[in-house]
Amino acid sequence: MIAAFLDSTAAMIVLTGVLVGVSGALLGTFLVLGGRAMLTDAISHAIVFGIIVVWLLTRQMAGPVQVIGAAAAGMLTVLLSEALARTRLVRTDAAIGLVFPALFSAGVILIALNARNVHIDTESVLLGEIGFVWLETVTVAGLRVPVAVLTLAAVLAVNLAFVLGFWKELKLATFDPVLAAALGFAPGLMFHALLALTSVTAVAAFDAVGAVLFIAFVIVPPATGFLLTRRVGRMAGLAVGLAAASAGAGYALAVRWDVSIAGMMALMTGVFFTLALLLAPDQGLIARALHLRAERAANDARTLVAHLFTHQHTAAMDAENTARALIEHLRWPEARARAAILSGLDRDLVRREGPLLWLTEKGQAMARGIFDPAGRGTG
Repeated sequence: MIAAFLDSTAAMIVLTGVLVGVSGALLGTFLVLGGRAMLTDAISHAIVFGIIVVWLLTRQMAGPVQVIGAAAAGMLTVLLSEALARTRLVRTDAAIGLVFPALFSAGVILIALNARNVHIDTESVLLGEIGFVWLETVTVAGLRVPVAVLTLAAVLAVNLAFVLGFWKELKLATFDPVLAAALGFAPGLMFHALLALTSVTAVAAFDAVGAVLFIAFVIVPPATGFLLTRRVGRMAGLAVGLAAASAGAGYALAVRWDVSIAGMMALMTGVFFTLALLLAPDQGLIARALHLRAERAANDARTLVAHLFTHQHTAAMDAENTARALIEHLRWPEARARAAILSGLDRDLVRREGPLLWLTEKGQAMARGIFDPAGRGTG
C-alpha cells in the first residue's frame, strides 16, 4: 500500500505541495502577525544569488553546501535590509525593496556571465517544476521516495519542532518584543531564527515548487486565517489546513484544465483568501457591510426619535413630525426616511396618526436617554 502510494505521480505531487504549504504556513503565521511577511519575497529571490555564488566557489549544484549558501543569501538580505533601515534614510519596506532586487539581479547577471552552460534556470527558480518531483528518487527501506518529499518532510519536522518548542516565546516576541526582551526571551534571536528557517525552507522548496508558490503558501493562508480568527493557535491551524487544501484543490483543477500545477495551487490560496475576505463572520466585507448598515439604521432611528421628541407637543409639530419634514429639513433621501419610519414602527418607537408621527412610550424613553444619558431628567 505504501509502495503504491509512493509510486503514484499524483500523490507525490500533491504531497510535495502539502509539505511546502504546511511548512510555509507555520512560519508565515508569525511573519504575517509581525508585519514582516514580505521578507519572504526578499529571501525567496535572494537565494538565486546564494546558489550561483556557491557554485562559483565549489562547482556544486546540490548538497548541504548549496543549502547553506542559499540560506545565507536569504539571511544576508534580511541583515542588509535591517542595516539600511537603521540609517533612518529609508523606511523598512523601502529597504527590503532596494536590497532583494539588487541581490536577485546580481545573481541573474552572474549566471549569465559565468554559468551559461550550467543548469541554473531562473524561470524554474521562480515557477518551479512540481509536476516532475516524482522523477528524482532515492531508495529508503526498499521504497523509492522522491528526493523533494524527503527533503521537505525533514524541513517540516524541523519547522514544526521549532514552532511547538518555542510557541510561547514566538507569540510574545511577535506581539510585545519589549516585554519579551525584559523577560529574557531574546526576541531578536527568535526573529532571526524564524527567518533562518524561512530561508532554509525556501531553498528546499524552490527547486520543486518555485519561489512564487512558496511565497503564496507563506503569506496567503496565514492572512486568510487572520481574517477568520484572532487566536494565534487557531490561526496557525487554519493556515495549515488552507495550505493543504490549496495544494489538493490546485492539483485537481490544474489537471482538469491542463494548466500550471504550481500556478493553480497559488491561485487557490487566493481563492480561499477571497472567500474569507467576503464571508468571514466578523472581519469579512459582507459582515462589515451588514454591520455598517445596521449601525446606520440604529443612528437613523435615534435621529428620528430625537427629532420627533424635540417638536412633539409644540406649535411646529404639524410641520416637523412628518415624513416630509425628514426629507426636507433633515435632507434625507425619501428611501432613507421611509426606511427609518418603518424601522421605528417595527420597533414600536413611533406610531402614525394620519400624516403625523408620534413617539410611543418606548420611543419617549429612548429620547430621554439620548438627551439625558445620565438619567437626571429633562425638566
